Amino acid sequence: MSEAPLDDLRRAVYRPVRSGNALEDTTARIVQTVRLGLVAPGESLPAERELAALYGVSRDTVREAIRELADAGWLETRRGRYGGTFVVDPVPRPSEPAVVSPAELSDVISLRGVLEPGAAWAAAGRSLSADERDVLWARHEAAAHAGGEDYRRLDTLLHLTIAELAGIPSLVPLVADNRARVNAWLDTFPLLPRNIDHSTSQHAAIVSAILAGRPDAAHAAMRDHLAGSESLLRGFLA
Repeated sequence: MSEAPLDDLRRAVYRPVRSGNALEDTTARIVQTVRLGLVAPGESLPAERELAALYGVSRDTVREAIRELADAGWLETRRGRYGGTFVVDPVPRPSEPAVVSPAELSDVISLRGVLEPGAAWAAAGRSLSADERDVLWARHEAAAHAGGEDYRRLDTLLHLTIAELAGIPSLVPLVADNRARVNAWLDTFPLLPRNIDHSTSQHAAIVSAILAGRPDAAHAAMRDHLAGSESLLRGFLA
C-alpha cells in the first residue's frame, strides 16, 4: 500500500456502470470521486480513454458526462501539452440546505454505524505491514493538520483508508457509497473549528487502537466518533 490513491477504493469507484443508465451513472461516479477526495480540487481526472474502459462505456458517454459537469461548474477542460479534465478549485458548494427525509437520514447514519466500526475492528485485527501502518498514520497526520476546504477531503481519505485496511474488498464500495452520501450533506453546512479539534482527538484514538492491534478499542473509538457526526447531521438536517 502506498500514498497513491487506495487500490480497493479506486476499483470500487472506477467500476463498470449500469448499461441502462450509462450517462447518469458515469456522471454520478465522477462526482463521487470528487466528493470522496480521490481527485482533489485542481487535480486532473484520468484520461477519457481510461475512464471509458474503467466504466465500460463509450468515450462519447464520458465526454458527455464531463460536459454536463463542466456546465455545472464542477470540471474544466484545459488544452495543450498539460491539458486534461480538471476538478475546479474550489469545488462548488450547495447554496441551499439539503432536504433529507428522516427515514433517509436514519438509514444512512445507521448503515454507517455498522460499516465503519466494523472496518476499524477488522483493521485492528490484522497484521498490518510497515507500509500500511505508515500510510494510516500519514492519513491521520494529514487530516490533523488540514485547514479549510482540505479538511473534509482528508478526513474522508482517513476513513476510507481504515476501510481498505480491514482487508475485506467488498466492504470498500459500501463505505465509499455511504460516505459520499454523508459528504453531500456535510457540504451544506459550515466547518466548525471546535468540532474539527474534537474529531482529530478521536481520530488519534481510533488510529492508535488499530496500530496497537486492539480491535475492541478501535470499534469503541469509532462508535464514539460517529456519534458526534450523527449529532451534527441530525442537528443541521433533521
